[in-house]
Amino acid sequence: MFGLRIVPGCGMLRNREEACGVPRKNTRNTKGRIISAAWKLFYEQGYEETTVEDIVFESETSKGSFYHYFGGKDALLGTLSDLFDEKYESLQETMDPNMPALEQLLFLNSELFRLIENSVSLDLLARLLSPPLVTSGGKPLLNHKRTYYRLLRRIIAQGQERGEIAKHRSVSDLVKRYTLCERALLYDWCLCGGEYSLVACTDQMTPMFLRSYLPEDGKSAQEVPKSIPKNRPAEND
Repeated sequence: MFGLRIVPGCGMLRNREEACGVPRKNTRNTKGRIISAAWKLFYEQGYEETTVEDIVFESETSKGSFYHYFGGKDALLGTLSDLFDEKYESLQETMDPNMPALEQLLFLNSELFRLIENSVSLDLLARLLSPPLVTSGGKPLLNHKRTYYRLLRRIIAQGQERGEIAKHRSVSDLVKRYTLCERALLYDWCLCGGEYSLVACTDQMTPMFLRSYLPEDGKSAQEVPKSIPKNRPAEND
C-alpha cells in the first residue's frame, strides 16, 4: 500500500536504496561521486591500474555503496554518459536561456569537449566508441532519454521558434545531424591518438557546421559567432 514494503529489520521502506541502508536523498550523489571518482582515476592512473578500493577511497563512499550500484569495475565503463550528462546539467543551470540557440550549442559543445580532453582517458574513449561496445550494453551514449538529447531538442526547438534556426528540417533531424558531427570529431581525435587539441578543433569546425542551420532567407536573428561564446549566467527575475 502506498508504495511501501516491509523489509526484515528495516521497517517500512519505499525503495531498494532505503532497504539497503542508502538514504534516498543521497542516492544520486553517492552514485555520482563513484562515477566521477572512477573516471578521474581512469584518466590519472589508467583503467587497469585502478582498483575498486581506489575508487571507494577517492569517492569517500564504501564498498557496500559501490556494489549496490555496480557489479564491478567493468560496469563503470557504461557510465560515461552519466559523467557527460552531469556536466550538461551543471552547464544548463548557469547558462542564460536567452542566449541565441547556436551560441548555446557552441558553448555546450566546447565545454563538454574540454571535459573530455582534460579528464577522460583517450584509450577508454576509443574503446567505448568502437563498434563492439557501441552496439552492445544498451547503447547508453545513444539513449535519447539522456539529458544531452533532451537539452539539444529544447535548444533547437527554441531556436526555430525565434527564427534563429531554419525550419525546413525537423528538430529530430537537426539533433541527429548535430550529434553525428560531434561523434565524428571524437572519432577522428581518437583515431589520431589525441595528437591535436580536441577543444581547438571543435572550436574551429563546429561553427562552420552550424552555419548550415541558419535560415536560408538570411533573416536569422543571430549569425553563428566566429569565436566560442563565453557563458552568460542566467538572469534572476
